[in-house]
Amino acid sequence: MSMKKLILFLFAQATLFALAQQNPTPAPAQKKSVLIMNATAHIGNGEVIENSAIGFRDGKITMVADARVIRLAADAYDTTINAHGMHVYPGFIACNSSLGLIELDAIRPTIDDNETGKYKPSMRAAIAFNTDSEIIPTVRSNGVLMGQITPRGGVISGTSSVMQFDAWNWEDAIIREDDGLHLNWPAVYHKHYDKGKISIEKIKTYDQQRHEILAFFNEARAYCQVKNATVVEVRFEALRGVFEGKQNLYIHADDAKSITEAINFKVQMNIGRVVVVGGYDAIEVADLLKEHDVPVMIQRLHSLPEFQEDDVDLPYKLPKLLYDAGITFCIQNEGSMERMGTRNLPFLAGTAVAYGLPYEEAVRALTQTPAKVLGVDSFCGTLESEKDATLFISTGDALDMRTNAVTHAFIQGRMIDLSSKHTELYEKYKTKYAND
Repeated sequence: MSMKKLILFLFAQATLFALAQQNPTPAPAQKKSVLIMNATAHIGNGEVIENSAIGFRDGKITMVADARVIRLAADAYDTTINAHGMHVYPGFIACNSSLGLIELDAIRPTIDDNETGKYKPSMRAAIAFNTDSEIIPTVRSNGVLMGQITPRGGVISGTSSVMQFDAWNWEDAIIREDDGLHLNWPAVYHKHYDKGKISIEKIKTYDQQRHEILAFFNEARAYCQVKNATVVEVRFEALRGVFEGKQNLYIHADDAKSITEAINFKVQMNIGRVVVVGGYDAIEVADLLKEHDVPVMIQRLHSLPEFQEDDVDLPYKLPKLLYDAGITFCIQNEGSMERMGTRNLPFLAGTAVAYGLPYEEAVRALTQTPAKVLGVDSFCGTLESEKDATLFISTGDALDMRTNAVTHAFIQGRMIDLSSKHTELYEKYKTKYAND
C-alpha cells in the first residue's frame, strides 16, 4: 500500500471512529408510562384533537382522547407532560431515502448505497444501514423518526427496508425488513439540443432496455413458479415476494410515457403491488394511476420545472393536483444532498400546504400514507390506541421552519435524546458569541 493510500485509509478510519463517538446513546425500553396533556394532536389520518390526552406505556399507545371530556385518576400514568399550546404528531417517515448508507461523499469507505452491476435484486439496504450516522440525530430533531432505507444504482437496485432512527445496530432498527424491490425504469425520451433549439427525441436504446427488463422478469417469474427447485438462483429468489404480492415493486419513473410504460409492465407481469417513485408527470396520467390503484412517492417539491412549458410552480402544487385527482401520494426527498436534507422533509409538506394542499393531508403524506404504502400502518403512522408510541411534540407548527421546535420525541415509547452535532456546535459557540 502506497503512503498516500495509507494516509487516506487512516484518515477515513479516524473519521468513522470520531463520528461513531458523537451520537447520542440509544434510549432504553420504556419503563414508565407517559401522558401528554392539552396539546393539539394531529392524528395523521386527517383528524385533529385540539385539546388532547395521549397516553402510552410499554411502547404502545393506550389512549388518544379529548382531554376536556375524560376523567383520569391522578396516578393513572407515571409521568405527565403538559403540552398546552403545543402540537403532537406521529413520527414522520422519510420514504425512498439513502440516509445511513452514505456518510461523507468524499470518502469511499462511507459510501454503501450502490453495488456493482445492473440487475441486483438480492442486494439488501438494511444490512448496510449505519445506525451511528452523524446525520440521523439531525433529522430526528425535526420529527423524522423513521425511514425507508433504499439502495441506488443499476436497473434493479435491490430491496429497501423500513427502519426506526434510534438503535444500536441495523437489526434493532428494522421495522419492516425488505418491504420492496426497486426498479429504475429507463427514460423513454431525452432533450436534444441543436443550434440553440430543443427537441424531445426517443432514446435509441430504450426498446432494447425495456426488452432486457421484460426478459429478466419473465425468467424470474418462471423460476418462482417451479416448486422445490433443485438449484437456488439468488437473483430470481429475491423477486419471489414481488410475484406473490408480499412485497412492493417500486418503479422509479418521472415522465408520463415512462409512468405509462411502468403501469403496462405491472399489468403484463401481473404484479399486484406497484408504487411509482418520482412521478413528475403523474398528474398527466392520473386516470391511469387511479384505475390501477398505483400510489406515487412524489419527487422533491423544492425543485425546478423539468420543461419550458411547465408552470414555474408545478413541483410545489403537484401534491394539491394529485389530491384533487384522488391519487394516493406521499412526499420524499431524493436528490442532491438528500441525506442531510432529510431534516427538511416536514418543510416540503409545508410548501405543499402553501400551494393549496389541506394541512392535515400534508401531515398524512408524511405519516399514514407512507405507512400504508410501506406496509407498516398496522402499528405506526397514526396516533391510535395499540399502535407504537412513535411520536413527537413541537412547540409550533412542525411543517413551518419558523415554528418547528421539537421538545420531546419518542420511538416505540422510548424518549430519545434530541442532541446532535448541530446542537453541540450551537452550545459551543453560544458561550463565545452570546454576548456579542
